[in-house]
Amino acid sequence: MLLDHVAIAGETLQEARNFVENALGVHLQPGGEHAVFGTHNALLGLEEGLYLEAIAANPAAPKPAYARWFDLDRFAGTARLTNWICRTEDITGTLAALPGDMGRPVALERGDLRWRMAVPEDGILPFDNCAPALIQWDTPLHPALMLTPSGVRLRRLTIQHPESADLQARLAPHLSDDRVQYAQGPAGLHAAFDTPHGPRDIA
Repeated sequence: MLLDHVAIAGETLQEARNFVENALGVHLQPGGEHAVFGTHNALLGLEEGLYLEAIAANPAAPKPAYARWFDLDRFAGTARLTNWICRTEDITGTLAALPGDMGRPVALERGDLRWRMAVPEDGILPFDNCAPALIQWDTPLHPALMLTPSGVRLRRLTIQHPESADLQARLAPHLSDDRVQYAQGPAGLHAAFDTPHGPRDIA
C-alpha cells in the first residue's frame, strides 16, 4: 500500500473547493463526474506524486440506489478532510490481508482513467471512516501526472481515533510512510502542508 491522495468533502462541491482554496491559498483544477456514485470533484496536484480531491454529491446526477462512497450520504456541516486513500497493485489480495470490512472492489472510469475502489456496502469505512479507502489504478495514467504542479506538499497526515493503536497495528504490515501518523482521540483526520505561502493545516 502507498499513500495515493486525500479527500475533502462538502455539502456542495463549491463549499469543498472554497474550503481548500482558502486554507491552502491555491486554486483547484476541474475534475469530473463519477456516474456510479453520483458525485463530482475538483483536484489539486501535490508534490511527490500525490493529489488532493474536493468531492461532494452531484445534485445534477440521479441518487444511486446504494450507498455513496466516502460516506457522503451522511455528510453534513462544514467542508472538512474526511478520507485518505491508499493504492495497491492487488486490491483483492490486500483486502483479504486486512481485517475488517474494507469493502468490495467497484470498477470505475472517468475519461482515460480506469480504477477499482473498495467501497463498503454502507459506504462507511472501518474505524469511523478513519481507515484508508483502497484503490487500484488499472491504467498507467495517474491523476497526479495530469495536474498542474501547485507547489503544495503534504508534510504530515494524522489519523486520530480512540482505537488508533489498533488501526496502526493492522496497517503496519502493509503501509510504511513517515508522513502518516496516528493519535488517540476523537475520530478525525488532520493534514499539515507546506505551501508557497508557508505551512498550512486542514482538518
